[in-house]
Amino acid sequence: MTDNRPIFQLVSIALCAWLVYLLAPVLTPFLVSGLLAYLGNPAVNRLVRWHLPRPLAVVLVFLLFLLLVSALLLFLIPALQTQLTAFIAKLPSYLDWLQHTALPQVQALLGIELPLDLAAVQAAFQEHWGEVGNWARALFLYVTRSGLSVIGWFATMLLIPVITFYLLLDWDRLPSRLLLLVPLRSRERVARLARETDEVLGSFLRGQLLVMLALAAVYSVGLTLVGVDLALPIGVSAGLVSFVPYLGFIGGLTSAGIAAYLQFHDTLLLLGVAGVFLTGQVLESFWLTPRLVGNRIGLHPVAVIFAIMAGGQLFGFTGILLALPAAAVLKVWLRHARQFYSDESRGRSGRKRRAAKPPAS
Repeated sequence: MTDNRPIFQLVSIALCAWLVYLLAPVLTPFLVSGLLAYLGNPAVNRLVRWHLPRPLAVVLVFLLFLLLVSALLLFLIPALQTQLTAFIAKLPSYLDWLQHTALPQVQALLGIELPLDLAAVQAAFQEHWGEVGNWARALFLYVTRSGLSVIGWFATMLLIPVITFYLLLDWDRLPSRLLLLVPLRSRERVARLARETDEVLGSFLRGQLLVMLALAAVYSVGLTLVGVDLALPIGVSAGLVSFVPYLGFIGGLTSAGIAAYLQFHDTLLLLGVAGVFLTGQVLESFWLTPRLVGNRIGLHPVAVIFAIMAGGQLFGFTGILLALPAAAVLKVWLRHARQFYSDESRGRSGRKRRAAKPPAS
């Protein structure tokens, strides 16, 4: 008799994935809230172990989230805007130096005429300087053309803290309630799968987030000490994209090197920039990642890039944020599925051999 369970399970998974794709705009606040609740639940549990009532612990952790977001809005974003504005103000002089100093030196070194007209770029930049300076206003006007889009955006932003608060209140009871929906014969396997998923997901999310923040701090402080004007934007960007292997290091080193050379016109300072990123890379490889993340995830760099691109294509910015956690969880589930079907096939083979064996006389 043919076992149709694998086909039924694959069809069910495909239908669930299709339903998630259709409901992606509605699921966005729930996914973000679930991620925030998952990150905040260990802090809530720690406060509960200190004999605080869970509602009070949730309120304290929720206030901590709000303080972190407020600090980001009040300190980091204005500092980023200040450095970017200062760089844009100096950009015409940088282009002028490239046109009259750097480009002739490169052409003389290579012995060829490069078809680059930086003067036209500078003229275009100066012509549209007012438009560049008013990018925030233009973006705001573009968004406000659609009243429904604005209402939907504000509704999503208001829903996220509300859903996060209620998820944190009931997070300790959710696993047991969900486990009741599983057939009794499969509960032990599902519980083991859930525990391993939680270990991998928790290690990845909390550990990788700390690694990204640590690298952002190292790069920003190091580039500030070197004297790079764009130290904060480059350092923060390089740290935040460090979840893609070597992307933060290569992208940050390249952009910081170009910014430093444009600013100082001195190749010796490039050694300082390289030293900053090499220090960050050594810290990440030998201390931050082994201690905070561990080696239990093991996603190949190609799989990381594909997961991010696929998540962005399917769910936009939310998909980019959730792509790597979902890929880590999927890897655990696929490993358990492979083990399950291997056990099933060995069990069927054993039963067939016992049935074919002639009875002892």
